[in-house]
Amino acid sequence: MDERFDALTRWLREDLRLPAFDIAPASSDASFRRYFRVGYTAAGAAVTRIAMDAPPPQEDVGPFIHTAALLGDMGLNAPRVLAAAPEQGFLLLTDLGNRPYLDALDEDSVERLYGDALGALCTLQAQGPRADGALPSYDRTLLLTEMGLFREWYLQRHLDIALSDAEERGLERIFAFLADAALEQPRVCVHRDYHSRNLMVCEGHNPGILDFQDAVIGPLTYDLVSLLRDCYIAWPRARVEAWALGYRTLLLRREVLSEEAADEARFLRWFDLMGVQRHLKAAGIFARLNARDGKPGYLKDIPRTLGYVVEVAGRYPELAPLAALLARTDQEASACAP
Repeated sequence: MDERFDALTRWLREDLRLPAFDIAPASSDASFRRYFRVGYTAAGAAVTRIAMDAPPPQEDVGPFIHTAALLGDMGLNAPRVLAAAPEQGFLLLTDLGNRPYLDALDEDSVERLYGDALGALCTLQAQGPRADGALPSYDRTLLLTEMGLFREWYLQRHLDIALSDAEERGLERIFAFLADAALEQPRVCVHRDYHSRNLMVCEGHNPGILDFQDAVIGPLTYDLVSLLRDCYIAWPRARVEAWALGYRTLLLRREVLSEEAADEARFLRWFDLMGVQRHLKAAGIFARLNARDGKPGYLKDIPRTLGYVVEVAGRYPELAPLAALLARTDQEASACAP
């Protein structure tokens, strides 16, 4: 297949001394990482494992190993690291299966699957680290840098739009407003990509949790909005808000949140504004994956992602300039649709 694939198979065969095995691609990824499913027979039983290829210097497996251990210590169902060659960028992991939430969610399953996912998220926030040091900080600089991806990669590079000076200033004020709203929230352990493509349906210990290597200490509602206002699947607003407020009740019971810190209205405001920050970032990342990395498949998810922004912006006067900008760009976006 390629030199790194050859090196990975040598590591499995010669260093780990796995018995005769089959190996095939397991999943795609929005980074330089690749995953392969490895199958073999041990003690008369069929075994499957996941081999990760994370090529240095583009990727560092250290954060994955660290966060996998944190999640495992909390009793969450994350892949266990069975073997590691960090200098080569190779890991061997337990296999959580091949059925992501995205493939399983429907009207019959959503309440059960989201119930499991919200329960696991509450454990992450109640038991996970909350002070800077155990994980990187989701600080103002990172929040603003992420939103800058929307301007650079979606507006400027994908749509070829030149903003006026007034639009630039207006966008900067909105970015600052959204960062302020995020930073006033209680700080918890944040998975940072807690959505239907990274949660696996598992029979015994649902959900399986993947792609957690970018975890940080940051805003309380970030993972909640990732799950409930998912870039890959949408649900009616009233239903989403009911789920969000139900989760708020879980947080109160676990003493992660207090009534004094956020009543229902404030919690939903945090949820809404956090979603705008995340979805602006995601639109920028999807555009970058196409332009820089040659991965156009994510472009189809931009309309849904920015649709959340348009809906929320229409309800917050502070976001009116953003709503106007997105209205102006709608024609250009349609022309660039895949």
